[in-house]
Amino acid sequence: MARANDAVAAALDEYAELFAMAGGDAFRVRSYQKAAKAIAGFPEDVAAVPVRNVPGVGAAIAGKVEEYLERGSFRQLDELRARIPEGVRRLTRIASLGPKKAVFLFQELGIDSPEALAEAIGQGRLRGVRGFGPKTEENLLRGIEQLDQAGRRVHIGVAMELAERIIASLPAERIAYAGSLRRMKDTVGDVDILAVGPESLMEVFRAQPYVAEVIASGEKKTSVRTREGLQVDLRLVPAGSWGAAMQYFTGSKEHNVHLREIVVKKGWKLSEYGLFDGDRVVAAEREEDVYRALGMAWIPPVLREDGGEIDAALRDALPVLVTEEDLRGDLHTHTDLTDGIASLEEMVAAAHARGHSYYAVTDHAPDLAMQRMTLDKALAQRERLRRLQEDYPDMRLLHGTELNIAPDGSVDWPAEVLAGFDVCVASVHSHFTQSREEMTRRFVVACENPHVHVIGHPTTRRIGRRPPVDADWDEVFRAAARTGTVMEIDSFPDRSDLPSDLVRLARHHGVRFSIDSDAHAVPHLANQRFGVGVAQRAWLTAEDVVNTWPVERLLDLLRP
Repeated sequence: MARANDAVAAALDEYAELFAMAGGDAFRVRSYQKAAKAIAGFPEDVAAVPVRNVPGVGAAIAGKVEEYLERGSFRQLDELRARIPEGVRRLTRIASLGPKKAVFLFQELGIDSPEALAEAIGQGRLRGVRGFGPKTEENLLRGIEQLDQAGRRVHIGVAMELAERIIASLPAERIAYAGSLRRMKDTVGDVDILAVGPESLMEVFRAQPYVAEVIASGEKKTSVRTREGLQVDLRLVPAGSWGAAMQYFTGSKEHNVHLREIVVKKGWKLSEYGLFDGDRVVAAEREEDVYRALGMAWIPPVLREDGGEIDAALRDALPVLVTEEDLRGDLHTHTDLTDGIASLEEMVAAAHARGHSYYAVTDHAPDLAMQRMTLDKALAQRERLRRLQEDYPDMRLLHGTELNIAPDGSVDWPAEVLAGFDVCVASVHSHFTQSREEMTRRFVVACENPHVHVIGHPTTRRIGRRPPVDADWDEVFRAAARTGTVMEIDSFPDRSDLPSDLVRLARHHGVRFSIDSDAHAVPHLANQRFGVGVAQRAWLTAEDVVNTWPVERLLDLLRP
């Protein structure tokens, strides 16, 4: 069930951004950003408890949150949205262009969108403007191109939260999301929702507070644009055609085309209403029946990309995909010792509540200077973890660290210090623009370090914000397979890193994987479901994922 926390946090973040662009003081901007982070990480649904219970949320912000929960916005946010055009806000999505520069461009040059900025650069209107030299122009054009490629797509975390909120708001007899979201793609362009229910459901849908604009509305289909800017299509389908409709609207297009080729050869027809032999209904109510009638096993939605799944299903050779239930632990999490917002005790208790049989705390190492980590702090945390272990005899607590892979491939702390950690995750956190050769060597050296167990979020991408680094992944994965270094599938939805195509490539080279939450707050532990989606899209089984293994087998892997 969707919580209101993420939507509330997004509204406060938007307000903080707009307030900064409007010239608001930095202290108040930070207070709203902190409140957004606190609410996003609060373990309870803020719609169900007094928002004043959230640490770090004062009375003024609580009042805005309460208004948001009542009507989907608050007065001050509405006023700033009216003052600052959406296009100017989009300018801030361009890498290297912050709120102050965006407002300057708007006020001084009338540039009110990324498209207008690209045109202005092409016309030479920024030449001579302080702070906008040739190198800056080059970076801005690259950022505009990246923004254009991302389009209106959002990462799966945004789309899933919205879809689950919509489903919870509609009193349908049966309701579910379909499309690319059901296929667990890492980015989603629009949300498809199917429902069985009365036509009056459309009126209920249009009246919801998350609806910003009704694009089109009919008796069987309504399309809206939400406040997140995402289009949502709600379709009413007959109960007897539910399975066929779910198959049809889940896609992908290529999968459905291939499937219809098989249907046509049989002289049948397939639509959202069913599989037909003339007027006879062959299958309609259940997806499984549609696939079975075509001589194949049911194909999990995550595989429906026409990547060999239909041939495998016809041969009864589909893999048994890893599931969230297969996961026994989490090897990459953070606490408030560095950049998390929950205490060690809170994170451990939450991991235990999830049923983990082992759990690793991997706060940042000292080379990420902003986190102010020291060896003394790490050792003190290790002692706290040792004492906590007594309270959790059925869950093995692992003391780990997230190391920083330097430009030359070296990591924080000498070997004798690293040897004291149960698990070492090593990640790139800087120097993202190294050449392909330099970046490749950087990863290979890290893999060859005998104390590095896992390469964290390998491509370093942040969906919609930062592109992946450039590396020869074949060479990196060959090194990882040779050294036994695990590649992480970072489940944070704005990372989904490694992406599924690289997971398949790495698996081809014999690499093992860990599906980790990279949690910085208690609710983030649930992110592992997104990582499982990535793994499933890459055809991984439980055997491919080391944190499905029993604890002793995992520890054998981690020992030098």
